[in-house]
Amino acid sequence: MADHAGLEPVAAVRRALRLLEAAGEHEGDATGEQLAREAGIAPAEAGALLPMLVRDGYLTEPDDHTYALAGTASGPPAGQGAEDLPGRVRPVLSALRDELSAASYLTLYEDGEIRVMEIADSARTPRVELWVGVEEAGHATALGKSVLRELDEEARADYFSRHALTGLTPRTITHRDELIAQLDGSPAPVVMDREEYVRGTTCVAVPVYNGEQVGSLGISFRSDRMYRTTRVREGLLAAALRVSRDLSLPG
Repeated sequence: MADHAGLEPVAAVRRALRLLEAAGEHEGDATGEQLAREAGIAPAEAGALLPMLVRDGYLTEPDDHTYALAGTASGPPAGQGAEDLPGRVRPVLSALRDELSAASYLTLYEDGEIRVMEIADSARTPRVELWVGVEEAGHATALGKSVLRELDEEARADYFSRHALTGLTPRTITHRDELIAQLDGSPAPVVMDREEYVRGTTCVAVPVYNGEQVGSLGISFRSDRMYRTTRVREGLLAAALRVSRDLSLPG
């Protein structure tokens, strides 16, 4: 999904998801005003997001100014829950891998830990060898830092109280104040680690949401490869919206 003028990208994704969730509660179509009210979004903001969601294929517009969730029939079967999470998101991760020629990863923050839920890689795009689990290396990975950036102060302090900021490479940030300054100082939703987890590898990640649960979607690639920043950013944000929709909406 493209950036929206006047809307910070992560906030735009959250509001778009709330509109999709509201649309999913209707058996038929609903007006933009209804969806905005049920999603708790200002009508003007909903009016800017709804046409984009239609254009991107997430909603249909059966009549002027009414909207319905698109592709419901192709979604997960009724009763399909978290136990089938890999199957729900694997197509999006695989498409992201192929689009950006990089291994792709999904994490979720569960019970105070950052857990890798799914990886899409290939012979051409091998995954990073997780020699230290992301649960213990959130501070050194883009996937972990993306989650930490979204946690509130209390949840973040709890995480830091249980996890040492171990130096994994010479680039790893091992001082809490420095890491927090980096997390809070970046204005963009895209978080990166440059050889902080393992030498020779760069990772980029953005947040995803399963309702109120936060996670991250990211890619890894060799540090000597050149990428267009805009292409990576737009590809990740578009995939994050699709993943968040698949996670958040009922099957």
